[in-house]
Amino acid sequence: MSGHSKFANIKHKKEKNDAAKGKIFTKIGKELAVAVKEGGSADPANNSRLRDVIAKAKANNMPNDTIDRNIKRADSDANAASYEHITYEGYGPNGTAIIVETLTDNKNRTASNVKNAFTKGNGNVGTPGCVSFMFDKKGQIVVDKEEYETDPDELMMMALDAGAEDFAEEEDSYEILTSPEDFSSVRQAMEDAGVPMAAAQVTMIPQTYVELTDEKDIANIQKTLDMLDDDDDVQDVYHNWDE
Repeated sequence: MSGHSKFANIKHKKEKNDAAKGKIFTKIGKELAVAVKEGGSADPANNSRLRDVIAKAKANNMPNDTIDRNIKRADSDANAASYEHITYEGYGPNGTAIIVETLTDNKNRTASNVKNAFTKGNGNVGTPGCVSFMFDKKGQIVVDKEEYETDPDELMMMALDAGAEDFAEEEDSYEILTSPEDFSSVRQAMEDAGVPMAAAQVTMIPQTYVELTDEKDIANIQKTLDMLDDDDDVQDVYHNWDE
């Protein structure tokens, strides 16, 4: 089985965020609050969505006490800000496809900021559905080979037995793909087996990738991605640029 692992990008993003852990922790804290509210429970045992966000938090090295504090705050504060999920789709340079997932308490502010990020990078926001058909929604679990030395066949069989759809061995990592519906149970099986996860979340995986060779195009899409990354309302950005 094979796939197109973006583990190098995950590592790069984590390293870049090490200088601003507060920002990524704030974003995950928002996801924890929404998971508590939407799942109806602050107990991960009774809230699969919350369990998944906690796994994402741990994969991003968020301390346990910080996770617990965010959950307790969300559970006790009935007047906590009500966040809305809004997804934007658009195009970067040379037809690259970009999907932006946000959690916001101010739709006008978020729409303006996202549009500005696309415009500054010489791209444009499109209509809903304009690029999402180029992606597959999948659960993705990435295991760093440096963190987990095991027989690949053993890990693959464990993942497939738990309900995974695909398993890929890359140079520095293993990638496990699931349907969005089976992600929670597969991730839980990996956690129960003591498998350390460098990434664990439901994501959008491009069906094909676009290569950019023009330096101006590369600078433009990087500008858009950096501006989106710096926006507190933006939770995740997916694109098909083959970095």
